[in-house]
Amino acid sequence: MQKQFILFCIMVVALGPVCFAQASPAKTAKSASNEKALTDLEKSAWESYKNKQADAFKKLMSPDYRSAYADALKTLDMEVADMAKTDLRDYSLADMKVVFPSADVAVMTYKATIQQTSEGKDMSGTYNSASVWVKKGGKWLGVLHTEAKVQ
Repeated sequence: MQKQFILFCIMVVALGPVCFAQASPAKTAKSASNEKALTDLEKSAWESYKNKQADAFKKLMSPDYRSAYADALKTLDMEVADMAKTDLRDYSLADMKVVFPSADVAVMTYKATIQQTSEGKDMSGTYNSASVWVKKGGKWLGVLHTEAKVQ
C-alpha cells in the first residue's frame, strides 16, 4: 500500500503543473476529434505491446517517455526491453476519459483489465491507468504512463 501511495504522489507531482496550466478553451468538435484520435493511439500502443512490435510502440512514444509502476520507474528503452519478457494475452480498456489542460497536452485515465505474465509472474487483474500525450511537431506522442492495480 505504501508503494502505491508513493507512486500516486510521484504522479501528482509530475502531472500537477500540466493539469493546472492555463489554456484557452478548446472547441468542442475539435476536442471530440482529438479525444477519439488519442484513445485510438492509446489502443494502438496496447496492441503493439501485446504483439511485441517494438518499432511500432516506439513510434507512438516520445524519446523522453517515462512510466511509473509499483515495482519500477522506466524509460522507453526499459519498457521495450520488458515487452520481450511479457506475455500480454488479453486486455480491455474501459471508462476512457481525456482532458486537455492545453491544446498540446492530453491527460487520459481509464481502467485496464489484463491477462498477463511477466518473467513468469502472473500480473493479471484490473488496473487504474493514466497516460499523458503531448503534441510535438504536429504529432501526438506518449510521454508518461502509469498503472496501479485495483485492490
